[in-house]
Amino acid sequence: MNSLASRLVALRAQAGVTVAPPSATIRSPSSNVASLIPQQLRDMLRVRSQARPLSHDRHLPGVEIATGLRLVERIYPWKEMPERVNAQFAGFGHIPREDLLSFDTETTGLSGGTGTRAFMIGASDWNDSGLRVRQLLITTMAGEAAMLEAFSGWINPATVLVSYNGKSYDSPLLATRYRLGRMHNPLAGLRHLDLLYPVRRRFRGVWENCRLSTVEREWLSVLREDDLPGSEAPRAWLDYLRGLSGRDLRRVLEHNNQDLRSLTTLLLRLGETESFKLEGEAH
Repeated sequence: MNSLASRLVALRAQAGVTVAPPSATIRSPSSNVASLIPQQLRDMLRVRSQARPLSHDRHLPGVEIATGLRLVERIYPWKEMPERVNAQFAGFGHIPREDLLSFDTETTGLSGGTGTRAFMIGASDWNDSGLRVRQLLITTMAGEAAMLEAFSGWINPATVLVSYNGKSYDSPLLATRYRLGRMHNPLAGLRHLDLLYPVRRRFRGVWENCRLSTVEREWLSVLREDDLPGSEAPRAWLDYLRGLSGRDLRRVLEHNNQDLRSLTTLLLRLGETESFKLEGEAH
């Protein structure tokens, strides 16, 4: 074979045909592959390489009670725990303390609707040791059904819900999530005491607004430290799901915890100072 090739080269030389020597430059396989990668994909890979590294600060308080669901529970001693709470200011009469359940959610947005979900449900009630604050936090998308089921277990037909703007936001949002999950809505038909209404009745025009943070500052003497604004809660949760630090999500837990304790303090304060019935709130 080699002799045949040599003879062909010799014949071409005799005929005056110039044979170009083999190229000394050989493209590497990697350069060939790189030329086949679309520019858009290369841009995506570059963005990916510039993303923030995963954090080692992933600790969250509480215990995992189901896949992707954590429970955080704390007890706060209370000096004077009334046997019955005066809610005549809203037409509810005197409510046995064991029937009261304050609740508050942290969600992926403020607009509501089917695209918004609660990633945290906090609730507080009384037991013999004081005020019990329990918080359900999902750490994966798959944990929502377990969270809704666990929250249902905290409610019975005698429960009286207490919230701040919960009638317009938290309760409808949870009703939507139960419906989408094809689960029974435990909030349906319960009496619901929304403290935003009596606060508006008394302080509209007196304070700049009737947000819970304003009530805390102006009336309850509550001073929050290192508080994460509620508007930052969705970002903190999504960051954690992406593998980033859990620091801000821990701050969301503290924010929600303080909301629940403030609800209890506000309910007792209203019962001490208000004696009028507000139309449209007792249902």
